[in-house]
Amino acid sequence: MRLHAMLDEFKKFALRGNVVDLAVGVIIGAAFGAIVTSAVGDIIMPLIGAVTGGLDFSNYFLPLSSKVTATTLLEAKKQGAVIAYGSFLTVTLNFIIISFVLFLIIRAIGRLMAKEAEKTPPLSKQEQLLTEIRDFLAKKP
Repeated sequence: MRLHAMLDEFKKFALRGNVVDLAVGVIIGAAFGAIVTSAVGDIIMPLIGAVTGGLDFSNYFLPLSSKVTATTLLEAKKQGAVIAYGSFLTVTLNFIIISFVLFLIIRAIGRLMAKEAEKTPPLSKQEQLLTEIRDFLAKKP
């Protein structure tokens, strides 16, 4: 019986709007992250490489052992420990792009909400009183 009550409580929790909204946001965020990763790796970094004469951040690394003699990151990792600072630069660039795009989206949503708030006419005195009564009654147990 206790398990049944716990499952009912979990179902109420899982189906609450905030949890579902959060799940959708995480899924969309992961998909968006994959798009940005592809944009950086497949478009932006090759353009930077072309402008800088073939600069490829993905193979920039610092060997931590004298055993590491490879010239590519993949081979160097097989030989020993390396600091892959080129990969770090790429991930940092991904983060900056994602953060900037999210900033633009949130800013646009904020502006839309401000415009909607301007469109709604102010409440009449009667509506204000009814709102206050509703809020007061909602606070009562």
